[in-house]
Amino acid sequence: MGLFASSPLSLAAALLLAGSVIGVAGAAVPTGQTIDAIRCERAEGALFHIHQHVTILDRGKPVAIPSDVGRPLGVPCLYWLHTHDNDGIVHVESPKFRSFTLGNLFDVMGEPLSVTAVGAARVRRGALRVFVDGHAYSGDPRKIELAQHTDITIETGPPYSKPVAFTDWKGQ
Repeated sequence: MGLFASSPLSLAAALLLAGSVIGVAGAAVPTGQTIDAIRCERAEGALFHIHQHVTILDRGKPVAIPSDVGRPLGVPCLYWLHTHDNDGIVHVESPKFRSFTLGNLFDVMGEPLSVTAVGAARVRRGALRVFVDGHAYSGDPRKIELAQHTDITIETGPPYSKPVAFTDWKGQ
């Protein structure tokens, strides 16, 4: 299976086929338990509400972050970090103010994120390239802070391209 399932139906099918694993062997799919002090609650948090955009290119090919990340199958809850659609927009909807990171998002997805892996995508040639708001980022990608309208691009290898700024925030 690829990095992420491309639709809620394929995500459900992948979970049924893979058991508790998605993407990479050993990656636990969240089932409603608290992750990184992020709870899965019955309603979206209303106090702190911001949005980010994440683009992943696996050797030049776009990889969609699926819809309904942060909404466990069969569990009536929603993590404070989640997606609604597969457009790359991440929603932070928390009942309290706190910092969130890209690593938190990948933990909620049950996917690895490091300088050599982005979900099932691996750096094979070259190096992982990360851009935050169009600027090269050389630190640990897990530590990228998710602020309002942060635009993150991750490339796992050549061909590399200059990131295209995301602007379609849909009023968010």
